[in-house]
Amino acid sequence: MKKTVLLVALIAGFALTACGDKDEPMATFESPEAADKAVAAAATEAAAAATEAAVAATEAAAAKAADAAAAMKESPAMEDATKQ
Repeated sequence: MKKTVLLVALIAGFALTACGDKDEPMATFESPEAADKAVAAAATEAAAAATEAAVAATEAAAAKAADAAAAMKESPAMEDATKQ
């Protein structure tokens, strides 16, 4: 449970970093359609950043799980259990 909460917090942190508050002037648009396109582009960019963060976190978790499984397989306790 704690790992899940940590993973969610990590992904949220990446997403906030990717689309966080920037010191940029407010954009002006000639039409509502241009504003809609800009909002859609920003949302797409934020979604891509969140996806990349989720993929990286998943790959890291999978690698850690594989390392743990390999370590468990090589442990003396596991060798004793398989001999019986």
